[in-house]
Amino acid sequence: MHTGELLGSGRSADVFAIDDHWVLRRYRDGGDATAEAVVMSYLGKHGYPVPRVRDPAGLPRTDLVIRRLSGPSMLQALRQGTITAEEAGATLANVLHRLHRIPARVSTDPADRVLHLDLHPDNVMFTPDGAMVIDWRNTQEGPPGLDWGMSALILAQVAVGTAAEVAEARAVLTALLRHLDPAVDLGDGDTGCLTQAKKRRATDPAMSGNEAHILDDAMELVLELKPARA
Repeated sequence: MHTGELLGSGRSADVFAIDDHWVLRRYRDGGDATAEAVVMSYLGKHGYPVPRVRDPAGLPRTDLVIRRLSGPSMLQALRQGTITAEEAGATLANVLHRLHRIPARVSTDPADRVLHLDLHPDNVMFTPDGAMVIDWRNTQEGPPGLDWGMSALILAQVAVGTAAEVAEARAVLTALLRHLDPAVDLGDGDTGCLTQAKKRRATDPAMSGNEAHILDDAMELVLELKPARA
């Protein structure tokens, strides 16, 4: 497929313009985008804010053609000062709440839901139609607490790191956990969804050595900030 301007690059994929309405997301490592396209189409039919997916027929399995979005990412909006950390955390919580109200697509466990498993400020776009969730490569089905745990740990790793956004990441994390679904139990650090999230993060090949090194500190911060349950 003919592609135009390179619009952006992540850890594993590049995004190219096709025209004013569509973009091509292509994995550099040969990753298969087929399952991602199916899940995004399923969520879109349930009214969830994901980019529209074009029929993948005839495309290489590494390619995903989606509706072109306009507007900044949540991370860009935070850096530009057009959104507060409290608003960012509340927005992340809202899209998690909305996602987990949708029934699982294939699992027969009534407690399971579609999970994003990489929901953080760089994977939410602020468009004229509202917040849109992108990058569904890691999507699976399972308990909602695993999704909350993954988002919390990703923010916490920034909050305990050395980046300039340390204080901001902690504030976003605090706001996210303030809006934690009451039905979600993250666990006590020895068992539960947060522990499972930590195990997933620890085996993520995309993480840098420094990110892996501070994972324990990130876990402690989430446990410190998570709301007490009655």
